[in-house]
Amino acid sequence: MTDTTVTWLTQEAYDRLQAELAHLSGEGRTEIAERIAAARDEGDLKENGGYHAAREEQAKNEARIRELTEKLRNVQVGTPPDDGMVEAGMVVTAVVAGDEMTFLLGSREIAGTTDLDVYSPTSPLGAAIDGKTVGDETSYTAPNGNEIAVKIVAAKPFEG
Repeated sequence: MTDTTVTWLTQEAYDRLQAELAHLSGEGRTEIAERIAAARDEGDLKENGGYHAAREEQAKNEARIRELTEKLRNVQVGTPPDDGMVEAGMVVTAVVAGDEMTFLLGSREIAGTTDLDVYSPTSPLGAAIDGKTVGDETSYTAPNGNEIAVKIVAAKPFEG
């Protein structure tokens, strides 16, 4: 399953993810390969904790490389247009089940070090409000089966 929608990233978030990808693909891979080789030289691999830990770290490293590569594939650097439409990259203020809340619609990587809560556009709440505009009312079904009412109060591009 692939999502061909554009992911909005601030320049800072884009640079940070590119640097992480470069490190994991280069130095990170080399360091892990060296640890695997050193552990392999210790002998019996069945009871070699260092070898198994290094192989597990290698698998996590490769998974993160795939994740970053996919995230950066359809990226738009900058901010979405300030047109009041809810989409990834927007800070949304909404009344959800009677409570006003402000959050970022997007991915954790966009938020960086902010204190904003982040909701994915594919989450139940995110999917319900994606494409809506300020003033729109909608609802979504929560994981517990309850129908949750949502009213969009504001939507502004995330500035980072």
